[in-house]
Amino acid sequence: MNKKNIYLVFSNTGTMLAKCINYYTKDKYVHVSLSFDESFKKMYSFGRVFPSNPFIGGLVEENLKDGVYKKFQNSQCIIYRVQVSNKQYLLLKEELEKFLKDQKKYKYSLLGLIGVIINKPIKRSNRYFCSEFVSHLLIKSNIYDSDKIPSLTKPSDLLNINQKEFIYEGLTYEYKIS
Repeated sequence: MNKKNIYLVFSNTGTMLAKCINYYTKDKYVHVSLSFDESFKKMYSFGRVFPSNPFIGGLVEENLKDGVYKKFQNSQCIIYRVQVSNKQYLLLKEELEKFLKDQKKYKYSLLGLIGVIINKPIKRSNRYFCSEFVSHLLIKSNIYDSDKIPSLTKPSDLLNINQKEFIYEGLTYEYKIS
């Protein structure tokens, strides 16, 4: 059976929101993105739509060398490669495409973050935060299995994913794209 690779990029930009999340979770990495190749020019998550505006968030296509990561040069990250089956890979791509098809209707779920803090899911239609989105995609494609529902999942929970292989840890701008 052929295998495909996906990548999970855990990061901390040091923004005000990142500091608030870190204060509560004590986790080093407070954001997670999904990529399909190790150039990391296209990573998918929920975050800032515009790097300079922290108030407008939604479904975003990120780039490890541009946007928020370019604006916040001291951003830290840890990157893992996860091997998946062709079937899981196709399911993941298909699930992501459902979101991308109507990208503009999705917004960032700040209330959802509060739900994580109080351990009570606060789910609103078409609203996600980063780890909720990534865990939803991974669960739907049978890559990740958890007793924790996506709306209570922190980025650090996704570090428990099986078959991950360490790629890099350090400043995002120092990562050498192969």
